[in-house]
Amino acid sequence: MLKEFRDFAMRGNVIDLAVAVILGAAFIAIITSLVNDIIMPIIGVLLGGLDFSSLSVMVGNAAIAYGKFIQAIVNFVIIAFVLFMLVRSVNKLQKKKEAVPAPPSADVVLLTEIRDLLKVK
Repeated sequence: MLKEFRDFAMRGNVIDLAVAVILGAAFIAIITSLVNDIIMPIIGVLLGGLDFSSLSVMVGNAAIAYGKFIQAIVNFVIIAFVLFMLVRSVNKLQKKKEAVPAPPSADVVLLTEIRDLLKVK
């Protein structure tokens, strides 16, 4: 069972997935910083010095921080757009790869030559 687990864990797909999860976590941190530290302050300045992170409404004793929710929406839109562009690029590359026919194997070439010789006779 240990050998099967090792074989499973060392497959390319599992390792690729682990790398993707780690890169995704780092990417989210970068996007969060971009939104919180650059984009939202610029939007705040354009809207007259508004600080989105402090926007909230008190309902009883609870504070509903809708400013942080707005920042989360901006994060989501940026991440969704980047992922869309990535998937779009990968799909274009796959279409190009599919469009280029693979050269026939030696067996296919030989069989084609034999077929053509038989047609001549």
